[in-house]
This record gives sequence, structure tokens and C-alpha cells, in this order.
Amino acid sequence: MSVINVENLTFGYDGSADNIFENVSFRIDTDWKLGFTGRNGRGKTTFMKLLMGEYEYTGRITSSVEFEYFPFSVSDENMLVMYLAEEICPNAENWKLIRELSLLQVSDDVLYRPYATLSGGEKTKVMLAMLFLRENCFLLIDEPTNHLDMNGREIVSRYLKRKKGFILISHDRAVLDECIDHVLSINRTNIEIEQGNYSSWERNKAARDNFEMVQNERLKKEIRNLEAAARRAAEHSDRIERTKIGFDPTKTEKSISRRCSVARKSKKLMNRSKSMENRIEADIEKKSGLLRNIETTAALKLPVLKFHSKKLLSVQNLSVRFDDRIVCSGISFDVNEGEIIALSGRNGCGKTCIIRLICGDDIPHTGEVIMNRQLKISRITQDFSEISGNLTDYAYSHGLDESLFKAILRKLDFSREQFEKDISDFSDGQKKKVMIAASLCTPAHLYIWDEPLNYLDVYSRRQLEKLLVSCKPTMLIVEHDRTFCEAVNAKYYQF
Repeated sequence: MSVINVENLTFGYDGSADNIFENVSFRIDTDWKLGFTGRNGRGKTTFMKLLMGEYEYTGRITSSVEFEYFPFSVSDENMLVMYLAEEICPNAENWKLIRELSLLQVSDDVLYRPYATLSGGEKTKVMLAMLFLRENCFLLIDEPTNHLDMNGREIVSRYLKRKKGFILISHDRAVLDECIDHVLSINRTNIEIEQGNYSSWERNKAARDNFEMVQNERLKKEIRNLEAAARRAAEHSDRIERTKIGFDPTKTEKSISRRCSVARKSKKLMNRSKSMENRIEADIEKKSGLLRNIETTAALKLPVLKFHSKKLLSVQNLSVRFDDRIVCSGISFDVNEGEIIALSGRNGCGKTCIIRLICGDDIPHTGEVIMNRQLKISRITQDFSEISGNLTDYAYSHGLDESLFKAILRKLDFSREQFEKDISDFSDGQKKKVMIAASLCTPAHLYIWDEPLNYLDVYSRRQLEKLLVSCKPTMLIVEHDRTFCEAVNAKYYQF
């Protein structure tokens, strides 16, 4: 066991007005299974790259272990997996690699295949198996479940549960609950580390947030009462002070010493007023320490169009060919108004091909896709690699109302400073939010979203859950986050 020490870490990207990290200090035990949580753009992946030494920073990061990053770059994708394994983990015996692959439910014949021929899920599992065979390494695992089907996510999370010594970035709540024992949360103003899984951290955070909100309301009420009392005391003191001037006390009062008594009373009330002001300042200072890390999410809206028919889409006995092979066959399902249909199945079974076909792409197939030509579709694709330029140009090129588009991005936790940046500089989660905001700007009868939650933080996932529950759109979705699909009451079509 060793410790990763982070002392007074400060880092910001060139050209950025704000630092991502500002004098943060914490310690990480290398035996922990540590899950990162935080909004998109808060620096989760950036911190991993700082550990890897990719960026310059101020402060200190010290550790006695080496870091390995997932996913890593492959030097030659046409290399056989067994030779790639010798390159990545040269000291590992072959039987150990076969054992790791078995735990990940990957057949050992994958060793004799070129890496390029592996599916996305197989590549993920092979990479993890190789990295965990490296000695004296602390693994930095960045979004391993993206593009994995539900079964693949369960296999990977059970595998990670058996391991120790890693940092995991994932926004899949079920995966985090299964395999981590500590949570590091990157908040608005600080970084906190807590023992437990994601659900226990979330419960504790909700309790802290609720306590702070109660304290905040109590202090606000006390401040209002104190301000009113201070005003009354000051006004009363002023009135009493004025009675010392403008009359002859020997003619109007029996006691000549009344002027001194009035002064004492006036001074007492004024001191009381000053004391209340000091208490107000103290309470305001206490109040300023509250609510700093409470994450709020604004309600979203979806411009759902009403269609004249209850059935919007019908797929009948569909078979799809891709790269001269049949990827799926005998597919039949209907999409009716107000339904959310989730296409579910293993990676590579043709879910995305069917979506592309429905959206008008020219893909060889047999069977029928029946829908009215007047049906308006709003689509989110998996790929955002081509997104670039500024947000204004993006809105114009996609025919979006720029004001509405940026207002939705603000609700998705974009700062105004982000509007001035090039989209290529955004985090992957922020790029995905650009695509989601574009879809939420587009009035449609049918929303077709292909893995919309990849790279998206948990808070934004919950925003979308509430949106779909409240707006009840007609939707065809490919999504492997079981918690999300259950929350929006999606109906599964299993391939």
C-alpha cells in the first residue's frame, strides 16, 4: 500500500479565464477502488492526465506507483492480440492473461485475432485484462462502459469489484455501486473524498445539502428579524436623541437632570442597534459558507409535436446487412404515440444500423420500415467527432434558434464563458450536451436518440429523466444505462 499525495494543485488550460483546480490538496490510497463524480467539465479526465504527466501544473503530485491510463493507444491495430499483450505486459505469463479474459467472459481465441477485428466491447475487456497484469501500476480507467451493452457493463463491473488500486470515471450509477469503495467528488468549490459507493455518497450529500438549506433559511429569517429590530432601535434612538434639543428642560420638566438620562437611553439603544448589525454580519458570513456545493438543475422542455396517427412507426420483419454480413434479422416492432421504445441487445447486433435506416441512410436490408413522410424526426447520433467551431455557427448550420439553444445549454450547466470557446475544446460530456440541446430545440413527432448518455454526468442524466417523464415524448432510444431506462419507463425491444 502507498499513497498518492496532491498538494496545492493548481491548473488551468491556456487561454481559459478560470482554473480547473485551484490550490487543492488531498490524498488517495493506492488500495482504493475510487470512483470520480462531478459535473461535465469539472476536470475528472484532466486530473487523470495530470497524473500521467501530460500537462504542466503548479503544486505537487507525489506517488511511488506508476500510472496506466485506459483507454490506451494501440501502436498497430493489425497486430495479433497475443503480440499486443507481450508489448503491453511483457512480464505476464500467458495463462494469467487467459485467466483475466475468462473473468471478463472473453474466449481465449481472441488472442489469435488482429486487434482491429475485435468489437468495441472486446477491445474494452482486452485492454482492462492487459492493464491489470502490469505490476506496481495504479489504473486510471476513463469511461470503460461507454458503448458496452447492459450485459457487458455487468461483466466489467463484477470484474472491477475483484480488483483494487484504480480510479474509475463512470456515470453509470449501477456500475459505480457495484465496484467502488470510495468516492471523490469534484464540487463547485472544493474536492471531497468519502468512503462508500455512489449511492451512500449520494444519500450523504442529499443529507448535507438538506441541512445546509435548512440552515440557510434559518439564517435568512434571523437576518431579516435582526435587520428590522436594528432599524427600530436606531429610529427609537434618533427620536430620543432629538428630545434633548429644542426645548428648555427647566420649564417643561421638574428634573433638570433629564437631558443626561435621555442621552444614556439614546446611547443604549444605539449600542443595541450596533450589536444587532454585528450579529447580522456574523450570520451573513455563516450563510456565505452554505449552498456553495449544492448542484441545482433547471427543468427542461421538449417541443413535442402531435401526430394525426397513434402509430408513428412500424418495423416489419427487418433484416439488415452491413459490410457484406447480416447483422440482424426478423426484427419487428411498433412505436406508438407517447411510448419510449428502448432497443436492447449485445454490441454489434444492429441497433444503430436500424436507427440509421429509419432516419433515411442507405443501408442494404430486407423487410419494411413503414412511417408517414410527414413525420418529423429529431435525432442524436453516437458520434460527435466532427463537431467543431463556435456555438453560434453550430446553431446557424443546424437551423436552430440561437437564443433558445444557448438557454438550454445554460440549463445543462454551461457557463457563459463556454459560449466563447471552440466546441473542439469542450469535454466529451459537453460535446454530447451540445447535441442534446440541438435536439431539444427541434420540434418533432419522434425523437430518435442513439446512446445519448455516453459521457453525460449523473445530474444531467437526472434532468433528462425528469424531462422524459414530464413531457412523455414518442421516442426510439438505444441506451445501456438500466437505471435511466427504468426511470423513464422505457419498453424494451430485445434483439
